[in-house]
Amino acid sequence: MEIKNIIGETTEYDKKLKLEVKKPKSWCKSISAFANTLGGFLIFGISDDNQIVGLETPDKDAELISEIIKTRLNPIPEFKISFHTEDGNVLLIVQVFKGEETPYYYSGDGLLEAYVRIGNESVKASPIELKRLVLRGRNTTFDSQNSMYKVEDYAFSKLRERYKKWTGNSFDEKDLVSFGLATEDGYLTNAGALIADESPIRYSRIFCTRWNGLNKSGGTFDALDDAEYEGSVISLIDNGEAFIKRNAKMMWKKTANSREEMPEYVERSYHEALVNAIAHRDYLINGSEVHIDIYDDRLEIYSPGGMPDGSNIQERDPVTVPSTRRNPVLADVFNRLGYMERKGSGFAKILDNYAFQVNYTDEKKPYFRSDRYQFTVIMPNLNYRGTQDGTQDGTQDGTQDFDTLIMNMIEENNKISAKIMAEKLGVSLRTVRRLIKENDQIEYVGHGFSGYWKIK
Repeated sequence: MEIKNIIGETTEYDKKLKLEVKKPKSWCKSISAFANTLGGFLIFGISDDNQIVGLETPDKDAELISEIIKTRLNPIPEFKISFHTEDGNVLLIVQVFKGEETPYYYSGDGLLEAYVRIGNESVKASPIELKRLVLRGRNTTFDSQNSMYKVEDYAFSKLRERYKKWTGNSFDEKDLVSFGLATEDGYLTNAGALIADESPIRYSRIFCTRWNGLNKSGGTFDALDDAEYEGSVISLIDNGEAFIKRNAKMMWKKTANSREEMPEYVERSYHEALVNAIAHRDYLINGSEVHIDIYDDRLEIYSPGGMPDGSNIQERDPVTVPSTRRNPVLADVFNRLGYMERKGSGFAKILDNYAFQVNYTDEKKPYFRSDRYQFTVIMPNLNYRGTQDGTQDGTQDGTQDFDTLIMNMIEENNKISAKIMAEKLGVSLRTVRRLIKENDQIEYVGHGFSGYWKIK
């Protein structure tokens, strides 16, 4: 019988062959991790290869487990012990509930340690994770805490401008308090400090780079464009999107009545990814920023901090992941400003808006990657077609597409230069010249700048 048939449709479980009374840390760390994360099950009597072996003295073991948890865990988490019999073998199932008094420490051997679940492992909490657990135990978050900065020392023109544009109403000074951005006695919360025009939280920045090639060592010139932005998180969104637009090309093809645009990257998708990166990043991690990295074949948006529940997004269906707001005050303000929705549909929007594009294929589906310390959204370049040597060209599966696009451009403007064609297609000038030479439907009439293209 599978474990899921015993404990239900959950992925949060650990198993032990037997109760190790003399080595309680070997399984108590799982109790601590479950209580500090989302809860889970610890099953005694199952081998590493999932064979049901059972326990020789399950009643006695249940009493020992209860006693050890109460003496080794501080505070004592809420748990329930039950028995399950399979072919005469008795299993012990310890269900640990998500705790509200985090962090839950394991105490033993002169150590006081807290554990968290990362994927399917129980690992020692890092200093940042301990800070996060302490805040949760106090029923607060980083963005809701009071800062040392006074309201009177900072301006909120970006906030006022966006609020007026989105709602049609003016932003009143008293709204700072009702939005959770300031206290009654005139101090900013951390959320307020993040939104202020000249944000005093210096590690709230974005680093943007357009790399030359497919990685960060792409050639003679590693970076074709780069920028660093700081200030209000509202200006970070605007500047980040502007950088992407500056480094993204648009292709198009002519239709019977108009033309169809084919962007390299979908604006609505990278808007969602950037807003999520800024709204949900872990601001407890000092010295790390949001990164926008554009390569020839993809756009990556990185933010500090993994999934709030400790899972890895690549092991889950992103569309079904429930919304968990690490910075609820900031997320609420972003909702009021029209940047994001309360229902947490960002992943679905990133995927759906890509799927609607005329140049979309299954191979161009965005994907997500996370670990304990970071979250990255990877959005493929919809117009990129790579050769075996890693360069973009039109000689593989996209030759006919490029031929059609070149002829469309000539029909629109028969004096268009090959250089402008190359820029619109996102390929080299040499590639365009070769494609034109190989296309027997295109000829150049005349000479130099006085000549023009003709479609035979």
